[in-house]
Amino acid sequence: MDAVNSSGSDYAPRPMSNRTTYGLAAAALVVAVVLVALFVHHRSTSVPTVQDDGYGPVHDPAVSVRLDPDGSIVLGKPSATKTIDVFEDPMCPACGSMEHYFGQQIAKLIDQGKFAVRYRLVNFLDPKSAGKDYSTRAVAASECVAAGGNGRVFSTFHQTLFTAKQPSEDGGTPTDQDLAAIAADAGAPQQIQQCIASGERVEAARTNAQGALVALKTAVGQIQTPTVLDGGKNVDTDKPGWATSLAG
Repeated sequence: MDAVNSSGSDYAPRPMSNRTTYGLAAAALVVAVVLVALFVHHRSTSVPTVQDDGYGPVHDPAVSVRLDPDGSIVLGKPSATKTIDVFEDPMCPACGSMEHYFGQQIAKLIDQGKFAVRYRLVNFLDPKSAGKDYSTRAVAASECVAAGGNGRVFSTFHQTLFTAKQPSEDGGTPTDQDLAAIAADAGAPQQIQQCIASGERVEAARTNAQGALVALKTAVGQIQTPTVLDGGKNVDTDKPGWATSLAG
């Protein structure tokens, strides 16, 4: 008599063979390998690497910096035929990330005369700082350094301000004396250090930053940083190679 299982059916399933077990295990392994490969590929394509790592700030002494009456800071060679606009808040984490990943590449392209950069610094993140005014004071410090006219000093100061020395939101923030020390490390002379430490440009910077906010909202319809404009058009800075694409 055939075996009968407990459900009353006259079908008794055969035990799974070793060959079947090994086949399923192999299939599961293949699936796992494919999933890991897809994850690694996603990570490699979605997480940027530091572009031109080791280049640092601008090198060429022909690169100058200019502080315009509206607070715009233009860094580049006088011969540059193209200028892009970069809107940043000194406390903006995404701005810090952009500087970390692309700042050195931007400096290299500036050295090559591919374009100049017009920095429009804003201060909408002031409330996120301990003293409720860090962004404004950092804008003021940047204006003091830019007024000195030395492109390499400003480039070094800017890179440090947005990377190694950028404070976290809702955390402690550097004092004016701390900002002056960053400028000193970047090579700024005593006169510029004093401009920062005394808060000489804070009120002017506040006005300029508010003007930049209006310009930003007019350009893209909202306040978002970082924003890069090329000929007034918003640049997708999440797209790989965006900086070099601007160089033509």
